[in-house]
Amino acid sequence: MPDRKSILVTGANGLLGRALVCALLADWEVHALVHSPPAQTLAGVRYHVHDLGAPWAVETLPHRLDTIVHLAQSSHFRDVPDKALDVFHVNVASTARLLDHAYRSGVRKFVYASSGGVYGAGSHAFNENSPIVAPGQLGYYLGSKLCGEVLVQSYAAHMQVLVLRFFFVYGPGQNKGMLIPRLVDNVRSRKAIVLQGQEGIRINPIHVDDAVAAVLAATRTSESATYNIAGPSVLSLKEIAETIGSALALEPCFSFVNGQANDLNADIRLMKEKLHAPRIEFIDGITTML
Repeated sequence: MPDRKSILVTGANGLLGRALVCALLADWEVHALVHSPPAQTLAGVRYHVHDLGAPWAVETLPHRLDTIVHLAQSSHFRDVPDKALDVFHVNVASTARLLDHAYRSGVRKFVYASSGGVYGAGSHAFNENSPIVAPGQLGYYLGSKLCGEVLVQSYAAHMQVLVLRFFFVYGPGQNKGMLIPRLVDNVRSRKAIVLQGQEGIRINPIHVDDAVAAVLAATRTSESATYNIAGPSVLSLKEIAETIGSALALEPCFSFVNGQANDLNADIRLMKEKLHAPRIEFIDGITTML
């Protein structure tokens, strides 16, 4: 029986990383790079503990890898400028080091998790060719994700590179500081959800299971590309909160402020054509978190 292909997943303790590692086990030799040892390890996974925000030895990573999926991101995205260097080391410097390791080790494919936030916000769905926000207006965290994209794409002559721009991934066990868990907590605690205009921002959040399916498809493609990764339906913040409230049998509280919300939703035609057509509607996906 031929050896199985080997894959390294960074950020393997995160929402998407945990689910992806589980899905990969059937077909891959899986290496998981984590900030700290997980509470429950998975049989068959080889864990590598590194704090990417501090000095770490890339030489300790396996040298026989077919694919790297770089999901790790700094948890201090709200703490700039106080934690700006941690954001830089995790989001930019570690990406550069992993790319160099991939090049020197003969890795054939590098998948990079970016953010749909690099488009900014607007009244129309963003496709992969939509303009990116000017660097001076992007902010430090999203600027660091865009820097990572530039670094990754510069290796396209040496390996297949894929940039996945994720839009509001959600799912069970997610960090409480992220958007959907915050909305759940607000509905449960009867805390007012602030909406700009009558509906608030419109987004198309994606359940983690659909996000995993898209990443798995990316590991099987043969061309370098950039993809938006988002859910099947565009919903306003008000609609999302009302769906959560319906699932909890609670009426959400809202506070309205003047102005027109700028939407942040993705055109996912390319994702559906080349990777995966998301199937989990928010009304179903939210029940996995309650």
